[in-house]
Amino acid sequence: MELHNLLINFNENLHQALLLLNKSGTGILFVVNDSNKLLGTLTDGDIRRQLLHDSDLNVQVDGFMKKDYVSLPINTQNSKIIEHINSDIKIIPLVDDCNVVLDYASVNRLRKINISSPVLEGNELLYLTDCVKTNWISSQGKYVRLFEKNFKDYHEGHEALAVSNGTVALHLALEALGVKEGDEVIVPDLTFAASINAILYTGATPVLVDVENDTFNIDVTKIEQLITDKTKAIMPVHLYGHSCEMDEIVRIAKKHKLLIVEDCAEALGSFYKERPVGVFGDAATFSFFGNKTITTGEGGMVLFKDPKKAYKASILRDHGMSKERRYWHDFIGYNYRLTNLQASVGVAQFERLNNFIEAKRALAETYNKTLTKFNFFQTPLEKKNTFNSYWLYTFLVKANSPFNREDLIDYLSTKGIESRPVFYPLHIMPPYQKFGNADDLKTSNMISERGISLPSSVNLSQLEAKHICNVIEGYIKTFKIN
Repeated sequence: MELHNLLINFNENLHQALLLLNKSGTGILFVVNDSNKLLGTLTDGDIRRQLLHDSDLNVQVDGFMKKDYVSLPINTQNSKIIEHINSDIKIIPLVDDCNVVLDYASVNRLRKINISSPVLEGNELLYLTDCVKTNWISSQGKYVRLFEKNFKDYHEGHEALAVSNGTVALHLALEALGVKEGDEVIVPDLTFAASINAILYTGATPVLVDVENDTFNIDVTKIEQLITDKTKAIMPVHLYGHSCEMDEIVRIAKKHKLLIVEDCAEALGSFYKERPVGVFGDAATFSFFGNKTITTGEGGMVLFKDPKKAYKASILRDHGMSKERRYWHDFIGYNYRLTNLQASVGVAQFERLNNFIEAKRALAETYNKTLTKFNFFQTPLEKKNTFNSYWLYTFLVKANSPFNREDLIDYLSTKGIESRPVFYPLHIMPPYQKFGNADDLKTSNMISERGISLPSSVNLSQLEAKHICNVIEGYIKTFKIN
């Protein structure tokens, strides 16, 4: 509904108001002056009551409008709008400082709720300003070192190297550990393409393995059957915030003398048996893309158990340049450095990591309370001995549901709520089809077809989360299920 269909000038009469109400179907009009300044509201009920008192339809609307209306500033957040919407107030005018009507809000017309967005309300600006004022804006500077120290301390003293993004973090980890052409690396079929791409960058061959149907993580029962004399490493991916079964992966790796590279891009703050993910393997990687739990815009981190491997990686990160002889290169390296500017944002973000995770877990609890009411969804779990950071709240639409995943995504979109499907399984995409057997990867295929993620921003209010839940409940009720 366009705004102009809800506006009526105070000089217009009740007949014109009825025509507009019939056209809009909203049951309410905003009475304005010639400058669109809000003067009051007029409902179909107001007109009906006046007609019952024999009022003339030619009477001006300003004589019957309500002056005790509810309006909100144009920049009001969804959470505040939702507070004011109830059974009596369904449409609210949004005004500027001069009370001019610029827009309107309703349950069906809230600002779009994004799947994930960063929260930059801590010391980000303070630390960024410090970088600018001191001229330390490139890859040298105190915030890079502090960011690395924070990660090292959080992850049981494993050496930490800040890098430009999560994908190069994976590549750097594999290169530093000696993964090369002729090697094989076991990787789950259901993950973002960065995981497999990094393996291919080294010249190694990825070997795709199916995933568990409850955690969506690598199925540890299927790893050993894929091990050959060429297998060099296992890359478990802690998908959507739930940790992999690391005890079994470590056991398999030790038995077969394999490396472990943990992809923790989606699991910062997740734990397995009270230990943070990233400390179980020979190396681990993290991403700080804009939608991650903490962000630097773009950025990543690599952890190494062995300080010697970390040292090698630090040289590779900086063009392969010797630390003892500047501009001397003993081998080919990369420019994978993180800037001090980015690191300063990361330091500020890391200061609030625990708060962010608490917020995500609270969101998950709210979503679970609604979705578990129905037998149409498989909600995310938290297995024994794990701590799920719920990076993205991700669940399945079951086969017995009267609607499919796309139906729900489309409906949520009409209500201004962004959601998204889970990743495509790697084996169905052209670059990766030769690395897996479709008959052995059926679970990842099923999850890909039925999985959906809901908004999971750390600043998503409980009111907004409950609004999303109400929208889902309302959608289910349209199917009139007994």
